[in-house]
Amino acid sequence: MRPEVEIPDSPSDPYPIIVNNAEVVPGFGRGSSEMGIPTANVPIDLSEQLKNLETGVYFGFVRVMSDSSNQNRQPHQVSRIDGKSSVTLTYGEGLKETDRKVFPMVMSLGWNPYFKNKQKACELHILHKFATSFYGARVNFNVLGYIRPELDYTTLEALIKDIQIDIDTAKEYLQKPGYEKWARGV
Repeated sequence: MRPEVEIPDSPSDPYPIIVNNAEVVPGFGRGSSEMGIPTANVPIDLSEQLKNLETGVYFGFVRVMSDSSNQNRQPHQVSRIDGKSSVTLTYGEGLKETDRKVFPMVMSLGWNPYFKNKQKACELHILHKFATSFYGARVNFNVLGYIRPELDYTTLEALIKDIQIDIDTAKEYLQKPGYEKWARGV
């Protein structure tokens, strides 16, 4: 059962948590293919604050950027976490100018008990429709608040329904002045 969590009208300790220049890495591909909810996965050990957060669902803002650190890098295939398929690292080369704006996001941090993950994951669902994938690109993001703990589900449909509630909650709070102002610093 989804617990009720009181969310303040602006970030409060330990928020905001700010993460800059994180690489988008391949995950399992389930967010897009099985759920219709694509995510940008980032390494969980990017910051001590992020690493030490309890598992759960959070919200904030994110900006996707091309990785310009190596202009000579060519797109190439790499395996997903499970080794069952591969993706192309493009380093964000196909991103349009409209894709490089600041967008609201919902972040899942944890073990994804429904899928029985063996390693902890940090997945950003960016509230924007991208025309292309951007594995290898960089993201700046902030975590501004906590929505709920990580839960297990009996069906995929129940999980998707709860994620939609998370998205609606994030949209509602990120429009409040106490949160909205944090979009400028991403």
